[in-house]
Amino acid sequence: MSLDEILAKAKEAVRSGAKELHIVGGLHPDNPFSYYTDMLKALRKNFPGVNLKCFTAVEICHFAKQEKRSVENILTELKDAGLDTMPGGGAEILVPEIRKQICGEKETGEEWLFVHKTAHKLGIPTNATMLFGHIESMEDRIKHLEMLRDLQSETGGFLAFLPLVFLPQNNVLGKKVKNRTSEEDILRTIALSRLILSNIPHIKAYWVQLGVETVLKALHCGASDMDGTVGEERISKAAGANAPNMLTASLLQRLIKGEGLVPVERDAYYISILPL
Repeated sequence: MSLDEILAKAKEAVRSGAKELHIVGGLHPDNPFSYYTDMLKALRKNFPGVNLKCFTAVEICHFAKQEKRSVENILTELKDAGLDTMPGGGAEILVPEIRKQICGEKETGEEWLFVHKTAHKLGIPTNATMLFGHIESMEDRIKHLEMLRDLQSETGGFLAFLPLVFLPQNNVLGKKVKNRTSEEDILRTIALSRLILSNIPHIKAYWVQLGVETVLKALHCGASDMDGTVGEERISKAAGANAPNMLTASLLQRLIKGEGLVPVERDAYYISILPL
């Protein structure tokens, strides 16, 4: 996308009520680092009240290697340009033996943890994820969660944890491994995450990924966030997710109240704006 295209899409989203722009991309071989800092500066100038949640740890490692600079130096410049928070993508499974098999050419689990540790040191809060339901064992899931818990004990910088189900469509791993998760497995994994990650404030059950019905059950199993209206999502849809394109705020409120729970609007830092 050109900068003008990015600004036009952001303007459309903000006009529709978006309070956060979640921006991730691939590892472009030719774009200079200034492409990303210029984007942040333009978004911050045009939309000063919107949270800019951008770039996975994989992308940060790519920038650092491309620029031959340290991760801390890259993150400092991105923060100065307007970066507020970071998503948790790219964690997949942090256990080395599994990671080598499913995404061996990505950054290592140690590198992923180091990027988030550095971001927290610089005052950039982040999320964490885990991709489950492929070749990993239950022990691998637990090891992954323990690594996140240990880093959170050290830094306190994780805002939320997102367990993500492996979706097999349109990817190489999906040709070898079919999705082997059931709703019960999803709910048990969320409950397990809530127990192990006692120091991470929120567990997100992402309705785009898990489906609305499963997420409503997850709210009774340790999840405290089903995410927002979501204006546009491409990644999960490309891998086979069949959830709606978006949910209205009023429908989200009705669904949550229907579970006997109290809906609360939050900001990007999980500070309550107001009960609904």
